[in-house]
Amino acid sequence: MMTWEQLQSVQPVAMKMIQNSLVKDRVAHAYLFEGERGTGKKDAGTLLIKSIFCDHPSKDYIPCDECINCKRITNGNHPDVHMIEPDGLSIKKGQIQELQAEFNKTGVESKKKLYMISHADKMTVNAANSLLKFLEEPHSGTIAILLTEQAHRILPTILSRCQLISFKPLPPSILKENLKQEGVHPHFAPLLASITNNFQEALDLNNEEWFAQARKIVLKLYEGLKKSPLQAMVGLQDGWFDHFKEKPQLERGLELMLLIYKDLLYIQVGKGEQIVYPDYRQMLETDALQTSARRLSEQMTAILEAKRKLNSNMNPQLLMEQLVLELQGGSSFV
Repeated sequence: MMTWEQLQSVQPVAMKMIQNSLVKDRVAHAYLFEGERGTGKKDAGTLLIKSIFCDHPSKDYIPCDECINCKRITNGNHPDVHMIEPDGLSIKKGQIQELQAEFNKTGVESKKKLYMISHADKMTVNAANSLLKFLEEPHSGTIAILLTEQAHRILPTILSRCQLISFKPLPPSILKENLKQEGVHPHFAPLLASITNNFQEALDLNNEEWFAQARKIVLKLYEGLKKSPLQAMVGLQDGWFDHFKEKPQLERGLELMLLIYKDLLYIQVGKGEQIVYPDYRQMLETDALQTSARRLSEQMTAILEAKRKLNSNMNPQLLMEQLVLELQGGSSFV
């Protein structure tokens, strides 16, 4: 779980809104935290809950994380805090009704009762309608936090009764660490974090055999480029064209190729910790010593131009053959 300080660094706007509502004593009766998976919505929701129940918050209402209330919320056993997750593929009407029955009781230890609904967009129609009645006539001291990755799937009538707080995609450095924590191999996490800022998309790509094979083919072509025009052309015929068949696939291949040259540039300017092919560091460091920043700039420009021409429907085979010549310093890219 991210700390308050960590969330402030990656979600400054969202955390400022949450903190202002606490400091000004204007905590809403219902919030909707929306944003992609992995952006810290649930962590922020938990910290807001802790701030409300904390025995010793700071002057800025940051929870102490040490008192009995904070610890019980961390462990999921605070009697006045209720969490709802999908039961199977959806959140059902019965779950909302059980929540309503629980909230009709007096708070066990305080005048406040709070509930957080994960994947609120997965409520059935009946569940959403039951929640709507709950939001329209909230009990005194009741606070709701709804979490969703797809706000457009929430009933407009529910949206209108919630304070919306948006969570932005994570920067690559944070996304990379989150992917590692999720079990993504350290050799793949930097690459995934550089081609998408969507946590779920990165996980999906990590599980795709096509993507793993694409990475190998791109690196093989790069190594062929260093040897001879013939070797590079053989690399195109032996794997590249069979694997990158559709335009989106070819575009992905060019993107993976571009990142190799970016790695060389990072090494040249002393930012080797930012490379996205760390398992090829030794080879890249050697190559970076044998080329100039100007040449790298020309090669990256050639790849970007290839992507542009791809989108203007240039023949993919001709495009790649011309790109190979340009990357090797042969005829100009036309």
